[in-house]
Amino acid sequence: MSVFFKPATLVGAVAVAMGLSSTVFAQEPSTQSAPTADQSVTALDTIVVTASRSREKIGNVPARISTIEPQIIKQSPVASLPDLLMTDPAINMVQSGGYGQISSIFLRGTNSNQALVLRDGVRLNSATSGMASLPLIDTTDIQQIEVLKGPASVLYGTDAIGGVVQLLSSTPDRTSAFISTEAGENKTYKSVIGADLAENGFYAQLRGQRLETDGTPVNDMPGAPDASYDQKGYSAKIGVEKDSYAASVDYSQNEGNSAYDNFGNPVNQDFKNEIINVKAKIKPIDSVELNARLSQFKDELDQKQSDDFAHSKTQEAELYGKWDFSAHQNILLGVTHSNMDGDVLSFGTPYSENIDSTGYYIQHQYNHAGLNTQLGVRVEDNENFGTHTVAQGAVRYQILPLTSVYANIGSAFSAPKLNDMYGFGGNPDLKPEESISYEVGLDQQLAHNISTGLSLYSTRTDNLINFNNNQMENIDKAKMEGGEVYVKWQGENLYANAGYNYVRAKDDQTDENLSRRPRQNISLTTGWQDERYGFSTTLMANSAYDNSTFDDIRVPGHLRIDMHGHYNLNDNVRLFANIQNVGDSNYRTAYSSGSYYINGGRLATAGVTFKY
Repeated sequence: MSVFFKPATLVGAVAVAMGLSSTVFAQEPSTQSAPTADQSVTALDTIVVTASRSREKIGNVPARISTIEPQIIKQSPVASLPDLLMTDPAINMVQSGGYGQISSIFLRGTNSNQALVLRDGVRLNSATSGMASLPLIDTTDIQQIEVLKGPASVLYGTDAIGGVVQLLSSTPDRTSAFISTEAGENKTYKSVIGADLAENGFYAQLRGQRLETDGTPVNDMPGAPDASYDQKGYSAKIGVEKDSYAASVDYSQNEGNSAYDNFGNPVNQDFKNEIINVKAKIKPIDSVELNARLSQFKDELDQKQSDDFAHSKTQEAELYGKWDFSAHQNILLGVTHSNMDGDVLSFGTPYSENIDSTGYYIQHQYNHAGLNTQLGVRVEDNENFGTHTVAQGAVRYQILPLTSVYANIGSAFSAPKLNDMYGFGGNPDLKPEESISYEVGLDQQLAHNISTGLSLYSTRTDNLINFNNNQMENIDKAKMEGGEVYVKWQGENLYANAGYNYVRAKDDQTDENLSRRPRQNISLTTGWQDERYGFSTTLMANSAYDNSTFDDIRVPGHLRIDMHGHYNLNDNVRLFANIQNVGDSNYRTAYSSGSYYINGGRLATAGVTFKY
């Protein structure tokens, strides 16, 4: 790709929009994006739900949690979920190519199947591989993304060793309609149309979207073909929200085709994912709340050049209640039953299996006079590995009006996946991977609207599942030690946010670095935001890291800069432009089969949103 923008017709649009404005794809690792001029909400007022299953201010959470908020998500319809997540320095996002290419999330140095991904409580991790298909998940109707860092198996069960990424969908609060379209390089475009209805607590929502791109080469081999990607989908939601009860039915479907590299051969696959989520809540009295959920997530991949396929289905039923038994204390008690089903043909090995698991959990919270505590335990009864117990305790204390400290300790687990037990080299007698984590942190408000914070953490995992002597075995131990620091400044319109993460992830037996975990990640975002226009620039960088499958291979570090700008022409029309990877750096992300995988290069786009 040349240093000039392509197509040429985009140059004017981008130049005008960037001259007026420009914000970031995703949030820095603290708590907020830049507020508009009429907002007085501070970072500590941001409301999150993932840490405790209850709405609470982020400043009260005795753990490190970050959010990606609505204005960030809406900046670019074409931005994929990996794009939205990669600016958090605690996450190393390894994407083998551009749109639609396999993406692995390494959260605080843990493995890519040890970060749990949810949408409104629905588990999106595949029952077969344990990984969520991040590049294939559409974010059209997502309101906020929360990243909870550290163990969370007490509330969420398996896979939450490194943390939880939860996508929270939007709920209509007024009747409206919109259409948004964005187009740019590599013949990339996306259109989204939606309508909302809200009246007297009743609401309905409908979204439809279509994305197409010619794509870019997946690896750095000379003459490597472009990997095209297209998707289409829709979502619908209907519900009621009253003081004493609530209910909703949510359905979403996303399907398409993704080309990719298979050991030097260009191939493609059809994909389809589908979510059904039925939820209900009642408050028989002010101090008691009961919640129920029935959900199903299907994730299907069908290769076009072979008979291989992987069909995953996860069904869950959950019931939990919260009792505020005093003005400052509550008890959360719940049970979750899940059935994970896999139907797979891969490398000549077919299987069709499912596994049931039931988890029982209880959590106590105290919140008063600057002291916030959280103590919980979970017992998981899995038909394959039996009964397993995890626990977690955490505390945050406001030692001074502008200073708080927190500490937590927790255990977590990751159950063997269906591929591990029944795929090529599978072993049905595997034990769950287990972890114990420790963390301490401090948050400080300074003068001139400056805030900062520091976290130190350590996670040790045992019984890691690996392929050894042609069979899956519990043979490895690993240790992740590191720290995070953030600094942020908020002026009347100008703002700046910086975050840094250091982690040493190593094999605890050999002391060798674990694959694809850079020791250092950094992000810096600065920009301007007011009611009419905004602009921002985000810098992301990480150090080199090992690709341990190949002992002599190191993946170089890289620097990436993203820019965004928007201009509200009036209350109904919004113009925007984005440039991912301004320097058009084809940086390497992983190594396999004689070549490096590379990112998708620069993508400059411009678009418009009409709303009513």
